[in-house]
Amino acid sequence: MKIRRRLKDRQSFTLIDLAPMTDMVFQVLLFFILSSSFIVEPGIKVNLPKSQTSELQVQQKLIITIDSNQQIFIEKKIVSLENLEEKLKLLLPYYSEKIVVIRADKSVAHGLVVKVMDIAKIAGAAKLAIATEKD
Repeated sequence: MKIRRRLKDRQSFTLIDLAPMTDMVFQVLLFFILSSSFIVEPGIKVNLPKSQTSELQVQQKLIITIDSNQQIFIEKKIVSLENLEEKLKLLLPYYSEKIVVIRADKSVAHGLVVKVMDIAKIAGAAKLAIATEKD
C-alpha cells in the first residue's frame, strides 16, 4: 500500500504554455508579409495607350520598352537604337515563338516605334505586338 500511495503522490500534470509559440507564429507571419514584394509591373514606368480590345498574352515573348525620354530597354536593360538589332539577334533564338512586344509610352513619337518594329523584324522577330492597357 505504501508503494501505491507514493506513485500517486509523484504524479503531476505538466502544462505547456502556448503563448510563446503563438507569439513566434505571428512574428514569422508578420516577417513574411512585410518582406514580400507586390510588384506586378516591370520596373520601367511607361504610360501605355488605352485600347478596348487589348488581351492578356501568356506566351513567352521578348519585351522592348520605350519610355517617355525615348530610351529603349530590352528586358529592363538600356540599349541604344544603333545596338538594338545586334542585341535582338543575340536574344531572339532563346525565345521559342520569337514574339517581340513593344511597350511604348504614349508620348513617344510614332516614327521611333516604327523604327524599332523594323529593326525587330530585320533581327528575326516572327511576330510583333504593341502593348496597351484595357480602357
